[in-house]
Amino acid sequence: MPADPAPLRVGVTGHINLTRDTELLVADALRVELRRISDRPVHGVTCLAAGADQLFVRAILELGGTYEVILPALDYRTAVIGPDNRATFDELLAGAAAIVHTGYERSNTAAYVAANRALLRRVQRLVAVWDGEPGCHAASTDRTVDRARLLGIPTTILWPAGARRMFPGN
Repeated sequence: MPADPAPLRVGVTGHINLTRDTELLVADALRVELRRISDRPVHGVTCLAAGADQLFVRAILELGGTYEVILPALDYRTAVIGPDNRATFDELLAGAAAIVHTGYERSNTAAYVAANRALLRRVQRLVAVWDGEPGCHAASTDRTVDRARLLGIPTTILWPAGARRMFPGN
């Protein structure tokens, strides 16, 4: 009997502050895309931020896959993950097949860039939940997409019709 094929390694990058309706749209789009790109189990690679990353992990789990988490810095949970999202973060982190640390102590742009590069070194494909707008720092979604394309990593952009981001003050 032949061995099961190795899982397809898929990374995610994307927006954090999604509206509730957008989260539902993105979750559906992620499930459709993961089924489209692979007829075998998927192994996800994520930084497990709120929004796109956590929706990606939920879709991976629904489809019977596994995932690993890249933590940008030692203080990531307390510095970046909001108190209202920590229980979900902790639950998903506990379910990870592996946890990779970048070596940074503090969460900052350099740590996020290092995490994004580590993610891209571990994947065969990238899914970006991205509205197409340029970011404001070196670790923005657009920069990760650009680097993936430069490295020849097939990249899918997902931004369903009607999707919106929340901005401070909304």
